[in-house]
Amino acid sequence: MDNFTEDFGTSTSVTIPTDYDDYLSSTDITHDFDELENTICDRRWVRQFRGYYEPPLFWMIFALGMLGNLLVVWIYTTVHNRLKTMTDMYLLNLAIADLLFLVTLPFWAIDAQSGWIFADGFCKVMSALYKINFFATMLLLTCISVDRYVAIVHVTEAHNQSKRVRLMQSKLACLVVWLASCVLAMPEFIFAKVKTDPSGPSFCTLVYWNNEQNRTKVLVLSLQICMGFCIPLLVMACCYSVIIRKLLQARNFEKHKALRVIFAVVAVFVISQLPYNAHLVVEAGQANNATMTDCDTLISFDVIGQVVKSMAYTHCCINPFLYAFIGVRFRKDLLKLLHKVTCGNLTGPTMPPKRPSIMSDTDTTPALSL
Repeated sequence: MDNFTEDFGTSTSVTIPTDYDDYLSSTDITHDFDELENTICDRRWVRQFRGYYEPPLFWMIFALGMLGNLLVVWIYTTVHNRLKTMTDMYLLNLAIADLLFLVTLPFWAIDAQSGWIFADGFCKVMSALYKINFFATMLLLTCISVDRYVAIVHVTEAHNQSKRVRLMQSKLACLVVWLASCVLAMPEFIFAKVKTDPSGPSFCTLVYWNNEQNRTKVLVLSLQICMGFCIPLLVMACCYSVIIRKLLQARNFEKHKALRVIFAVVAVFVISQLPYNAHLVVEAGQANNATMTDCDTLISFDVIGQVVKSMAYTHCCINPFLYAFIGVRFRKDLLKLLHKVTCGNLTGPTMPPKRPSIMSDTDTTPALSL
């Protein structure tokens, strides 16, 4: 079984008990590369595929994600008293988490194209930062689901609480999310290392401790699957299923709009995250008990891993449009702020009041959009 995995590259072959570098260092006989190719599975093509596929995609995600999330931060930090609800606080932190995650993508794009050209310590920092914001994003989406459940299903109790108390609760929840994310990202800081590939450039990857059946790797992958997908999906499913039942009972012509928002939220989460986490489940099983030994199968598995990982990354540029721009109140604030910038009108246009509805998220009405 291989001794390490590459989160941002390719895995070593499982056709021999040690990885490529260990194979070279453990033998006293000098082998040329052609002879080594006959001994282990040559998976250089996966790295070439990654070099062509990931850089343009990562730069596109980076550009779109930075634009959307910077707009969200701009709204929340510019509009007076914009942080009115718990979800507002979660959305601001979600945008910050997405921005910090996006900052790491250019470095992984360079790593895919030219190898890791930075210091070993920077490899640890980038790996940990990437994982901190990955977990923070998923946990904040979970908090948003719980807040929407409370605001819609337990509307009386929610409005009996003062806004100040709810905002304090949201700040405390965000603090817990960031602390938990830092703890969950510790494996990245511990195991991230710059590895030298004899057939190519160095790369930043995870190097796990050698132990029986790769238990460390299995534990780390299981942690990521549970905290990064299973628990958020379970909470979202429970909250939104109750919300849907509540909306179906409501006699409101706009309930169908709210239902569409719910289905969009769940669908985007599942479509972007399920394939990647399913791949991680197979990878954990492979680490525990190698079942794939055919070279072509291993290469196909690696390529699929690169594709589904990229799909999961797109969530950070979809979040602003899904959780913020679909909201009536958020769109109104955005248009008002754009009017101030373009026309120089500091007071903004006087907007006629709208009838409160389940979609408006006013101070007196629960909402799904924000």
